[in-house]
Amino acid sequence: MSFVDLPDVFVGSTDDAHTFVVFNRPRHGADHILTDAGFTAREHNGRTIYLIPPGIPQDANERAVWALHGLLVGNKEFVDLSWTTYRDPHGPLPGSHLCFRFADGTVTATAETDTARWILEQHGFTPSPDGSYLPPSGLDELGLLDAVEYAHLHAYIEGLGSRVDLGIPTPDAIPIAPRQKPARAQAASPGPVPAPGNTGRRHR
Repeated sequence: MSFVDLPDVFVGSTDDAHTFVVFNRPRHGADHILTDAGFTAREHNGRTIYLIPPGIPQDANERAVWALHGLLVGNKEFVDLSWTTYRDPHGPLPGSHLCFRFADGTVTATAETDTARWILEQHGFTPSPDGSYLPPSGLDELGLLDAVEYAHLHAYIEGLGSRVDLGIPTPDAIPIAPRQKPARAQAASPGPVPAPGNTGRRHR
């Protein structure tokens, strides 16, 4: 089971800078909301995925963000780990300050500045001997996604470049759809650590 399949709605970015949305539960009106914002629906590996390619104009990127806002209403399991919707699509790739990498069912983080390290520690990440950071222990898989999402958004609010490497090089590598959505484990996930002037776009 892939981490992409865990929340009701998963938003991410591929290594080649596509923004994608996956629905693991039907969402009324989602197709209309996303296609109006510039997403293209595509059948892939047993599911419909919604894509925005790299290099779109900034106003189209902003419309995509507002489309995602519309999907947040009334949805308690919405995970946004995209980095493409946080940047000027014609600017440099983010990630020089903070980077999260998913592999083998877990995640590691690296930080290049004191502020980035402080953000990770605020969200329960702990340093390891090799200089990377590990997420809080005792989390279920959705809790792990939450921990990364909160830290990723916190970095954005602080004006830092932050990138989440999902290990998905292109849209063709998005995992095959599962037969059914698994039940969520009961381990507690961390709450957000408020950042000064927190006006982020993620709401639950």
